Amino acid sequence: MAKLVSKTYGEALFDLALENQSLDIIEEEIKAVKMVFNENTELIKFLNHPKITKEEKVAFVENIFKGRVSDDVTGFLVIIIKKGRYDEISGIFDYFLAKVREHKNIGVAYVTSAVEISEQEKEQIKDKLLATTKYVQFEMNYKVDASILGGLIIRIGDRVVDSSLKSKLNTLSKNLFKIQLG
Repeated sequence: MAKLVSKTYGEALFDLALENQSLDIIEEEIKAVKMVFNENTELIKFLNHPKITKEEKVAFVENIFKGRVSDDVTGFLVIIIKKGRYDEISGIFDYFLAKVREHKNIGVAYVTSAVEISEQEKEQIKDKLLATTKYVQFEMNYKVDASILGGLIIRIGDRVVDSSLKSKLNTLSKNLFKIQLG
């Protein structure tokens, strides 16, 4: 159900942004609003409080965001509150931002290495990914995990390329166990 809500509202916001030719502006505003929600847990508690009326919640959110973000984003937040969907707000924002990345042909890559990767190596990895995928830009996320021993694990969406030493050793080990002596 939560995914359906996120998709429905995220699609609506995306369509609105496209229709008004304000995709870049709304994208930046949603990132900023998302940061406000993430950094202020009291705001979420306030919105989830059962004794505070929707009207009070709407007035509070309008007071915070009106004049700081576009009327489209403020109005969108008001609709979310009036419909009682504030507990889904993070998912809605995530869906919207993913839809924007898809529209702009921006990929998100997660790269795991056994040791810290130099800036030059990061650029080489990014360039290789750009050359071998349909994306025109990448949001790169790097993580160090010494347990992979060496090599890289790259995940883009649901695709994974595992060239880690750990994976290769596991494969070799399985193949050695399959060998029948005799």
